[in-house]
Amino acid sequence: MALVGLCAIQSAIVGLRWSLAFAPAGLLQPVIASLIPVLAWLSFAGLRSERAGAATARPWLHGLAPVVIALLVMGWRPLIDPVLFLIFGGYGAALLRLAWRGPDMLAATRLGDETTAHRALVATALMLILSGAVDLAVAAALAGGQSGRAASIVAIADLLALLAAAGAAAVGGRSHPPTAAAAIEQPPPSPVRPEPALLAADDAAVLQAIDTLMRERRLYRDPDLTLDRLARRAGIPARQISGAVNRSLGRNVSQLVNEYRVEEAKRRLAATDEPVTAVMLESGFGTKSNFNREFLRVAGMSPSAWRRMSGRLAADASETAAPLPGS
Repeated sequence: MALVGLCAIQSAIVGLRWSLAFAPAGLLQPVIASLIPVLAWLSFAGLRSERAGAATARPWLHGLAPVVIALLVMGWRPLIDPVLFLIFGGYGAALLRLAWRGPDMLAATRLGDETTAHRALVATALMLILSGAVDLAVAAALAGGQSGRAASIVAIADLLALLAAAGAAAVGGRSHPPTAAAAIEQPPPSPVRPEPALLAADDAAVLQAIDTLMRERRLYRDPDLTLDRLARRAGIPARQISGAVNRSLGRNVSQLVNEYRVEEAKRRLAATDEPVTAVMLESGFGTKSNFNREFLRVAGMSPSAWRRMSGRLAADASETAAPLPGS
């Protein structure tokens, strides 16, 4: 929300500067602009881990950007545009480096949302780099005396940046579950303690530990389950869980958890008359689109088709088991 609000303020400042020729707006614009890549970074860096402070290590470093730009505004204005390009490009490159490790790197993201969050992360990184390049283009247009062209470039680039930033903030907020999510079990079980044997275990032992947690504690029913939370329950590092699942099963952790959810949904669809939406929620899915997509991937058919097929199989079995007339 801070990122969206900042982009809205920046849009207003651009309008004051280029439409109304309000001179003080030109002083504020670069300072506000320098905060956008900082907030974009913080929007996604917090999805790496749920540990406190994971997104704000050495926070004073992030405060350097607006301070440096403010100093340049007061005394060395020709350097503002090159420095802004470095700030935008640097944060964009940092986000791309973050994205390079793949969706499983977003361990604090709700399982099932990590792919969407990862795509938004890449899009935001590219947006920052593009914004820095556009800023240099504006500076070049102004230096060449083409102020009208510069105004058009700024207006278009600012609109695109606002839309991209708003989308990134929405995805980041939606992908991050509540910090204190309620446990599925009643009463909640005590956390699994890390065991040295498991920490050094091979992939089969890791998968067995995850299977035990899923079947005995039904962690898959928690729609806010993240790789971070699963790792804490298992007492195994998140990266080790991700690697074991990828190497042994050729899938990611989210797909594995969704397979447990689909098995629960198949059982409920066949054995109860619960509405499909209720089955979806009770099985741990948070959205209908994800439920339908994953059910089709695992079962090869839609939930409603599975229920119909299960009903036919049950009817056929009943007819086969029924005694013949007169027997």
